[in-house]
Amino acid sequence: MRLISQWLMAKSPQIFIYKRFIKSGLRKRIALAVSPLERRLRGVFLILIIFNFSSCKFFNEQNDTQIATTTTATISKPEFSSDSAYTFIEQQLAFGARVPGTLAQQKCAAYFEQKLKSYGASVIMQRTNVVVYTGKSVPCINVIASYNPEVKRRLMICTHWDARPFADRDDSAVAKPILAADDGASGSAVLLELARQLQKKNPQIGIDLIFLDVEDYGQPEYELDQKQGDFYCLGTQYWCKNPHVANYTAENGILLDMVGAKGATFTYEGISMQYASDFMKRVWNIAAQLGYSNFFQKELTSQIIDDHYYINQLTKIPTIDIINRTYTTKTGFAAHWHTHEDDMDIIDKLTLQAVGETVLATIYDF
Repeated sequence: MRLISQWLMAKSPQIFIYKRFIKSGLRKRIALAVSPLERRLRGVFLILIIFNFSSCKFFNEQNDTQIATTTTATISKPEFSSDSAYTFIEQQLAFGARVPGTLAQQKCAAYFEQKLKSYGASVIMQRTNVVVYTGKSVPCINVIASYNPEVKRRLMICTHWDARPFADRDDSAVAKPILAADDGASGSAVLLELARQLQKKNPQIGIDLIFLDVEDYGQPEYELDQKQGDFYCLGTQYWCKNPHVANYTAENGILLDMVGAKGATFTYEGISMQYASDFMKRVWNIAAQLGYSNFFQKELTSQIIDDHYYINQLTKIPTIDIINRTYTTKTGFAAHWHTHEDDMDIIDKLTLQAVGETVLATIYDF
């Protein structure tokens, strides 16, 4: 695989560390420590990936369809509206770049709270401060919207909603924040539309929609002195250690990240397959039944450090990442990633519909 070839495996007597691919400042990066047994198993796993790369079909269609799902024609669910989701993105961008510590952050958080309550959710505003890579403490606002909070069997669906303070993958104005229409607002828009539909038809399970803050405040690439530490996904790390409900758990989790761009493709991301492979295949099968297999492609791609990594590690909730991956760029992410091109021009209603309808069907098939 293209990204596999970009990884370098560094050996030590005790651990393997997958070095960050491309540059040390990338948000989605790999740094995983494993035991000797896990090391041997992952060595076998990596060989299998390389061996099968010529077809890019690590898991064949026959094996995937063995994961039981209800035929989507029999799933009774409300209809996801991409028009509505598109408007939710526009409304977020109208506040400006939702960078932690800005008025745009405060206004957007209040907007989420008002909208979610109007859609019948029980809303918790989790406010705290987190320390970013500069050593500065910034406000962090996680927003949790729950449906059927008394029901024990739950599905957690999350996204980050903040905007990156830098355009460090751009050629100009690199120190200015991006609007983050795709990388931030698209996932939040899908969650808002899910909430609007959940109000129409109450699911039999408990649903928690979680808007995570301060995900994208990691050190910019253009700074030469790159600091060591977990400076991405800070709102997620806080929520994992301080859940909105004591001893919170869910049967599964879904993370949405960059789910609104034209031509997006969502693959079997490595961390997701490690922790929740059956659930991931189930969601992808639902997407295929809905006619969205061109978006949800059954190809295994590299492991990335995103919010779901911390959720899997810290809460033990088996969580998958629906995230746009591509082989056409050096980063493995869309060309607009962390640039000023991440605006409304990149958003496509068909992509929003594919993701939103698939997740909505998953809720009512769960």
